[in-house]
Amino acid sequence: MTARAVPMFHVPDVAATADWYASIGFAVRDRGSDGGAVVWASMTFGDSEVMLNAGGKASDAARREVDLYVHVDDVDAAFARIAPKAEVVEGLHDTFYGMREFIIRDCNRFWITFGQRVARG
Repeated sequence: MTARAVPMFHVPDVAATADWYASIGFAVRDRGSDGGAVVWASMTFGDSEVMLNAGGKASDAARREVDLYVHVDDVDAAFARIAPKAEVVEGLHDTFYGMREFIIRDCNRFWITFGQRVARG
């Protein structure tokens, strides 16, 4: 059996959130409406996919219940492209577990970490 998990974030405004993700480089693959408002969207970033669904609540928490971790081939280039368009939680840094990464916060305060494996010395 082949299986693949796709995260789904419940957000207060699917259309605005999809537009925000598109602004940092995600491609909006599909959107669904209930005859009026956009209530669902699917977005891709390279081979990754994330879905948005209506019904989420706004939050002013420092961190939400779930984070998104995106593996990239060139984290430095991703940082240069994305950081000016987002709230940066942590700038580029190397971790003790062998990743170079940075963390941003999306328009609903979910954290998104972009990371690239680095050689440990």
